[in-house]
Amino acid sequence: MKHVVVGAGPAGVIASSNLRKLCPEDEILLIGGEPEPPYSRMAIPYYLIGNIKEEGTHLKTDAAYYKQHRIAYRQGRLAKIDPKKKTLHLENGETLAYDKLLLATGAYPTRPPVPGINDADITGCWTLEDARRIEKNCKKGVKVLQMGAGFIGCIIMEAIAETGVDLTIVEMGDRMVPRMMNETCGGLIKRWCEKKGIDVHTSTQVVSIEKRKDKKPAYLVKTKDGKTLEADMIIASTGVAPALDYLEGCGIETNSGILINAHMQTNVTDIYAAGDCAEGRDFSTGGYEVQAIQPTATEHGRIAAQNMAGIAAAHPGSLNMNVLDTLGLIASSFGLWMGAEGGEHAELLDEDNFRYLRLEFKDDVLVGAQALGLTQHVGVLRGLIQTQTHLGPWKDKLIKDPTLIMSAYLATAQAQA
Repeated sequence: MKHVVVGAGPAGVIASSNLRKLCPEDEILLIGGEPEPPYSRMAIPYYLIGNIKEEGTHLKTDAAYYKQHRIAYRQGRLAKIDPKKKTLHLENGETLAYDKLLLATGAYPTRPPVPGINDADITGCWTLEDARRIEKNCKKGVKVLQMGAGFIGCIIMEAIAETGVDLTIVEMGDRMVPRMMNETCGGLIKRWCEKKGIDVHTSTQVVSIEKRKDKKPAYLVKTKDGKTLEADMIIASTGVAPALDYLEGCGIETNSGILINAHMQTNVTDIYAAGDCAEGRDFSTGGYEVQAIQPTATEHGRIAAQNMAGIAAAHPGSLNMNVLDTLGLIASSFGLWMGAEGGEHAELLDEDNFRYLRLEFKDDVLVGAQALGLTQHVGVLRGLIQTQTHLGPWKDKLIKDPTLIMSAYLATAQAQA
């Protein structure tokens, strides 16, 4: 049996490693699209800060891992799939056969249609090559403008801020991390960043970029609200989209991403999908969506490997979960953090000390939560949501005082025991 895994991020590497354990005699080929050993994009900020070297971003720190475990690794980009012949066509013209195929091609960074944004010196922060460019150019006093303050953007922002640059953020949403936090919490994060010396512009967007030859700063950036900002360097972090360009004509069904069932299977026999390119079940809603977070990618990869090996394993759905460190301020959100229809909520706010806690209920079950500056509740919040614990009389107590969440967790756990 020949297993081919396309994509060398967390989903692909975990799937390959698990396949080797489950199928000791089978042939396994892992294909990566970049001229790098398989690495984690989430480790790039730690590389930029200087906490790790490039090798620290690698998903397997032992360079000989793939050879030792008989996982053939090659670099190449997928151009086309022929399910009838069970073959793959790479962009370099090579054709490969497979028995079982896993698509773990991840996502790619997107850019808005802004005049001037395609200048060769404007970079993203998505690849190790991007990180090398940023590390080379981000020095103390350099004017850096970053477009985007979503989850990935804020991770990048923290790493760049540590270099001592003069940093400006432009975010089109009305707050920072708008897909992770509500107006109150996102607004507190913005105020925290401003307190740390970062110039943050929300509810606006870049409308044009002018590059000036032989002048400093190199760029003049105009925003929708009429401002003109200066920058020596521009970093675009305006979102990502699933990588699906190779699917044309192969019959694999897609929506926002590749549609998969609970066994990571697509609608085409012997083809599976996992990670940021896949549209899988959401734990909280029961619906299907792309969850571009590393915990989902690792879960997908593990379960895909089991099913490719002939072990029927079902995925219960991914819990929407994000934990973000923004210049020392920890924010987290879980499940239906924006609330459930017809549900209730409890809220605690301490603006002066950047503390916030909001709990979302559906009947007497905790279905979502947000926390800022309160790390002691993270495990409890996730546990109560995932176990769908009925809180009974504790729900009313939490409505009055959400800080009792640990007591509620212990009491309900003891009652169940």
